Amino acid sequence: MHIPVLLQETLHYLHPRPNENFIDATFGEGGHSKAILERNKPLGKVLGIEIDLNLYQKAVEKYEKEKRLILVNDSYVNIKSIVNEYNFGSVQGVLFDLGMCSWHIDASGKGFSYLKDEPLDMRFNPRQELTAFEIVNYWPFPEIEKILREYGEEKYAARITKAIIEHRKKEKIRTTGQLIELLRKILPNNYDNHRLHFAARTFQALRIATNRELDNLYQGLSQALEVLLPGGRIVVISFHSLEDRIVKNFFRESYKNHLGNILTKKPIRPSAAEVKENPRAASAKLRAFQKI
Repeated sequence: MHIPVLLQETLHYLHPRPNENFIDATFGEGGHSKAILERNKPLGKVLGIEIDLNLYQKAVEKYEKEKRLILVNDSYVNIKSIVNEYNFGSVQGVLFDLGMCSWHIDASGKGFSYLKDEPLDMRFNPRQELTAFEIVNYWPFPEIEKILREYGEEKYAARITKAIIEHRKKEKIRTTGQLIELLRKILPNNYDNHRLHFAARTFQALRIATNRELDNLYQGLSQALEVLLPGGRIVVISFHSLEDRIVKNFFRESYKNHLGNILTKKPIRPSAAEVKENPRAASAKLRAFQKI
């Protein structure tokens, strides 16, 4: 079951009111948008952007009767052109929920989970060419080591990369199961004092690199700020330090350039009760910004 993260906090900072328009830049399964549509009726609309074709198709079917919702199969890196194409004006708020949908982990079959044996894909957009398989099997040592170190913050990046290079000389690493077994053999038994699964950082790095997530996030935030009306708000929910750092720095830079005000001096975290109900919310951080 999909549970939208930090829902009440999101509504507090987005502050949707009747007849206002909003953009959900990462529509997913629509939990946040559904709540926004309850508050911006009778005439307010939501433009929902979803990059994954399967999730988009599920959303179209699920919300076919919701006339105030416009769904687009595209990336938030194209917010400005999407707004122009659909003539979606008077935008009062833009939401970015950067977490993966439960569906991606549980049912997509794309290799996002290190608890399953699936093809090494990790693409949100099935139309793009780059996959995690290509990175693991064809990228040179320096590039793999760099993404593991920078995107995964993995201290064993060099050791892992060396093992990948040696293994792929004998056979291609085609599945998450093969990669997991490789990592299991070369990483310490007490990896991170058992606080984190030994494959978590490697999988995070591969996913970020495959989907160019960090570059796309900065571009998406820049365009979101452009399309907002004065007084409009951006709310971002991030799930790891790399994303949060980009959001924090973007908001600080925008504030210094007199483009708006930061509404959250510190990131908003989920309550203990929410984490108990939805453990995947544990690492979530919410930041908000209001355009002048």
